[in-house]
Amino acid sequence: MTPSTRTLLRRRLLRAGTTTSVLLAAPALVRAETLVPTPAQTEGPFYPVRIPADSDGDLVTVSGIGVPARGVVTHITGRVRNTAGQSIPGARVEIWQCDAQGLYDHPGQSGLARRDKGFQGFGRTVTPPDGSYRFRTIRPVAYAGRTPHIHFRIDVPDGRTLTTQMYIAGEPGNERDGVLRAIRDPRQRQQVVVVLAPAEGHEQGTLAGTFDIVLG
Repeated sequence: MTPSTRTLLRRRLLRAGTTTSVLLAAPALVRAETLVPTPAQTEGPFYPVRIPADSDGDLVTVSGIGVPARGVVTHITGRVRNTAGQSIPGARVEIWQCDAQGLYDHPGQSGLARRDKGFQGFGRTVTPPDGSYRFRTIRPVAYAGRTPHIHFRIDVPDGRTLTTQMYIAGEPGNERDGVLRAIRDPRQRQQVVVVLAPAEGHEQGTLAGTFDIVLG
């Protein structure tokens, strides 16, 4: 074998080795970009028995009620995606929560007569092509046994369903809440805890937060 032939062979082997390394590394790169699924959580006892006539994305105003809801107006936005980071259009996103007194709009709720009639309590929307959603609601409050939270249910066109809950960063009750603490994976627990900050571009004194949802 001539020196020139040996040199050519070495170059081919080096190129082959580099290509092989890239191919072997590719699955690892794909895994690194995979999003962590949002954890499923209990639906709880207060999902509406009957969907209210006014069930749009603005829970602060109710059709036919001239007084807005009590509480701090809060804008929650986010995107619904799969673990590959692709947006999921056509997903129905529903939320429900208690009013500023800790009362749900549900016949099983004690003290229902005192409930804030100006608070819708339930809302739903459908994601456009970019998978986004938005709700105008109130900052959730604590009640006996639970830290502040908002219930979410997502139904996607392929039949998958996810029920989960959103929590507020910095709430002292978070560490004592059994439903939140039941999430063992710290990455998933972090996913459902949302920072609320003064809302820019909205009404003065309102809050805003982002809750992105990943379906596995």
